[in-house]
Amino acid sequence: MPTSPPLESGVSSGVSPPDSQETLNSVDNEIDPLPKNFGLMALYQVVMRTGWIFKTETIIMPAVIDVIAGPAWVRGCLPVFNRFGQSIPPLLASGWVRAKVRKKYALATTSFLMGITFWAVAGLWLVTGGQKQWWMPAVFLLFYAIFFASTGVNMLISSTLTGKLILPNRRGRLMAVSNTIGVISAVGCAWILLQKWLTEDSGNFFAIFAFAGSCFLAAGAVSLLFVEQRDTFEPETNGFVGLFRAAANTLASDREFRKLALVAALFSMSTTLFPHYQALGRQRLHLGFDVLMLWVIAQNVGLTIMSIPAGWFADRYGNRIVLRSLLLTLCVAPVLSLVLSRQENFGGACYFLVFCFVGAIPVTLRTFQHYCLELAPREDQPRYLSTLSLAFAAPAVLTSPLIGALLDVIGFETVFLFVVGCLLVGWWVSRTLVEPRVVID
Repeated sequence: MPTSPPLESGVSSGVSPPDSQETLNSVDNEIDPLPKNFGLMALYQVVMRTGWIFKTETIIMPAVIDVIAGPAWVRGCLPVFNRFGQSIPPLLASGWVRAKVRKKYALATTSFLMGITFWAVAGLWLVTGGQKQWWMPAVFLLFYAIFFASTGVNMLISSTLTGKLILPNRRGRLMAVSNTIGVISAVGCAWILLQKWLTEDSGNFFAIFAFAGSCFLAAGAVSLLFVEQRDTFEPETNGFVGLFRAAANTLASDREFRKLALVAALFSMSTTLFPHYQALGRQRLHLGFDVLMLWVIAQNVGLTIMSIPAGWFADRYGNRIVLRSLLLTLCVAPVLSLVLSRQENFGGACYFLVFCFVGAIPVTLRTFQHYCLELAPREDQPRYLSTLSLAFAAPAVLTSPLIGALLDVIGFETVFLFVVGCLLVGWWVSRTLVEPRVVID
């Protein structure tokens, strides 16, 4: 099997670099990451991606909330459950994930839970016929919270397995390959199925939810096929309070990770706008549900277009340069949405471009995780990743309902431009990040 070229490592904090050549050789000798694990990990992400397009947080789920509830502050609750589920549950599960002998079984379990939850949402929609009920928003958000608690732990395990099975200078290639094939699968399914399931006035959300749930179940089956050697890490017995103390110690003891967490917190403000892009476009441009299909396709195409060069540059020049470029790219979506929503003549026809730039958010999130994997010692990667998830979550959980409420009071412009300001500050701070693969004296 081909061996990867030596990678120089080191960080200015003096911490022993986790992805040193010795570590790479150790992983290379234990497991053959190519082609089987590389291909299976790509397939897992493709199947997940295909299901995810039918429940996008920027388009489909906010539209469902508009059907069963209405006010912007209810839409603003979506990022709260999203970010909370992807922060606290992973933190609580980090010690369990670290101690798992083979982590693929945990990945399969969380994937199955995601699928079952979406089938439960589909059943709820079938029972009610999608009609407004006073209790419907609360029950829907409860299922949404359970789903994202499962998703948060799933993402932690998936990233940990990527760190275990895929060499650092091949992770960008994995992102590019899985996103390229994933967009063909996801967009193809969306084009064929959403045309039938979404009309100008309504949507067959039972079918949408059931299909998404089936994809998550299929991804769980794929994860059982990984070739994974046993881990022998000792379990962490910190207790509930100890987990937060360990996260705080990680921030306090690692200067480079602390800077990364600050940039992640500022980046996460972009996720507070997730539910409101579609509302801005549909309200001001008087568009129906039928445009959602084009928008989800545009978001996935944008994700792929950005992930290919991002993966290539990350493998060759490191994740820092990619991260900084993506933070600037994310500033385009809020500004462009405000401009196009005021153009009655061509705004509706061009509004899909907003979602092309929104597609940079998942690529940025993955790049944060890959950068974090290179900062963290292998045995501590679950703790570092879960602590990073807290940094992602805190601003969104604290501000999303407020952002939703402010939209009804002061309008879209002020709120969207405030988020752009946060992204620019994050980009400015990111200039101080080191590149872990380069020795810094």
